Amino acid sequence: MSKETPCVAVCMIDSRTKLCFGCGRTLPEIARWHAMESAERLALMALLPARMTEAGLTPTAATSKRA
Repeated sequence: MSKETPCVAVCMIDSRTKLCFGCGRTLPEIARWHAMESAERLALMALLPARMTEAGLTPTAATSKRA
């Protein structure tokens, strides 16, 4: 598993926005995560807080990077 992950183990998709409540990724992004290059993962991670705010979702306070 990648060390670079926005996953906070809150794996539920919002039916309105199609974003994960925990990390803000879409299902296709989650599915492709391990196939992405590091730079692509980091670029996407940089977009997630604004994406969640724009969608009206509250990012979880606890963010983690898992190994």
